[in-house]
Formats: sequence, C-alpha cells, structure tokens
Amino acid sequence: MSTIIPIAADHAGFALKEQLKAHFEAKGWSFKDFGTHSTDSMDYPDVAHPLAASVEHGEFPKGILICGSAQGVAMSANHHAGVRAAVSWLPEIASLARQHNDANIICLPARFITFEQAVEMIETFFNTAFEGGRHQNRVDKMMNC
Repeated sequence: MSTIIPIAADHAGFALKEQLKAHFEAKGWSFKDFGTHSTDSMDYPDVAHPLAASVEHGEFPKGILICGSAQGVAMSANHHAGVRAAVSWLPEIASLARQHNDANIICLPARFITFEQAVEMIETFFNTAFEGGRHQNRVDKMMNC
C-alpha cells in the first residue's frame, strides 16, 4: 500500500500499535504515527483529536485509533466533522462499518482482541468499499445534525 495511514494509540494500545506498524510496514504500508510513544499513562483525546482532525481536513482518507476499549478514542474522534469512527471487535464489524456506514477511522480495543484479529480487521477495513445506495442517505442524515 503506497498511501500513508495515520495511526495513534493511548498507553493501553501502545504495544498493539507498534506490533501493527511493524507488521504492515513489512508489507509496504506507511504510517504517520500520532503517538503515544510509550506505555506511560496519558489521555487518549491527546492522540485521537489530532488524528481525527487530519481525517476531517482531508490530509488522510482513513485512519486507525487504538485504546483499551476503543470507546474513548471513538467518542473523541466522532466530535470532528466528517469523521465516522467505528469500534470494531470482529472482521465482520469492520466490514459493515465500511460497507454501510462509510466509516473512515477504525477503532480497536487493545485489551479485548489479539494481534491476529487486529490485523484481519485492519485488512478488512482498508479493503472494503462503501456500498452507497440506500446507505448513502443514512450516512448523509448521520452527518447532518
């Protein structure tokens, strides 16, 4: 993959973020790492907001956020216009988030998934297209509040 992908995690997701970067970089993917850069306790909005802003402003089409439950980074990211951050815990959820909701940030719960599951969800998320059609009207309504 030649596109640069933004990625960020809090302290609970740091180890998984580093594993994922190494795995996908070996496959030719490139990342912009928004942090964190250690397991020192930190506040997830400090990395979720800059990453979400980069998607909001069109710097990147899609991104990856990781925290312990994925809820905090998703809630933070979804405050940004045009961002549709989806918590995923199964590949099928990642697929439906793209197909039906045109999600542009996948949020992974590091404390509840394996590395292998994370890889499969990321591959699914980045290789699944939005179906449009009846789903476009729903996405439009979601974004007009």
